[in-house]
Amino acid sequence: MSSESPPTLDNDECEKLLDVLKNNTHTPAKARKAVRNYCMALLMLDAGLRVGELVALRMQDLYFNSLPVNTIFIKPHQTKNKVAHEIPVSSRLAESLRAYFSEWFLCDVVNLEGFAFYSGSEDRPITTRQVERIICAAGWKAFGRPVHPHVLRHTAGSTWMRVTNTSTVQGLLGHKYLSSTQVYCHPNAEDKRLAIESASTLPSRLKAADQVLEDSTESAEHNRPGPQPAAQIGPLPGSHGW
Repeated sequence: MSSESPPTLDNDECEKLLDVLKNNTHTPAKARKAVRNYCMALLMLDAGLRVGELVALRMQDLYFNSLPVNTIFIKPHQTKNKVAHEIPVSSRLAESLRAYFSEWFLCDVVNLEGFAFYSGSEDRPITTRQVERIICAAGWKAFGRPVHPHVLRHTAGSTWMRVTNTSTVQGLLGHKYLSSTQVYCHPNAEDKRLAIESASTLPSRLKAADQVLEDSTESAEHNRPGPQPAAQIGPLPGSHGW
């Protein structure tokens, strides 16, 4: 197992990259491609697809009755290690898939067996090289450095590892061996930054917590009722007070 975590993007970089892809709308043709490019990026960033799996997707893998599927099933022949896997569709990915269908297929007769992302015609998929150029160019524009599509998959794996267990991440990424997934157990730059920031603010957070506890104690003491006078017991019924 590697002793280093794979390269990933932090949250701010992800948003900047997606904004560049989504907002390249200077002409109608570019606006149409922006919808496609944003959708492709989310399939790698939210669903963790390999770029090879992305270009192998068919329409029927993403849509049912013209609506986005709830789960994407990657078939053995679509992935490099021949391991089938399934990935639930996030809400923002579903929204992007709806926009992509509306922009690219709503006015056309949809061939469900055609490639989801194509070049020229639906029987010719967009190439991995084309996807690499699109994501690389967006990285340069967003934060001044190239980004390989696989970094988006790495980012998905690292994000999932923070919120679930290794076996689940292995299934989502379609890894044959657990050792392939364990690289995401190593802290990345974002993890280290958050650790340092959390440690640096710990004294102030502890002080604030102590103050809240002190205020709560004082409030409870203030609102506590005082001692009540003893009850006066009169003569029992039927007695003469003797």
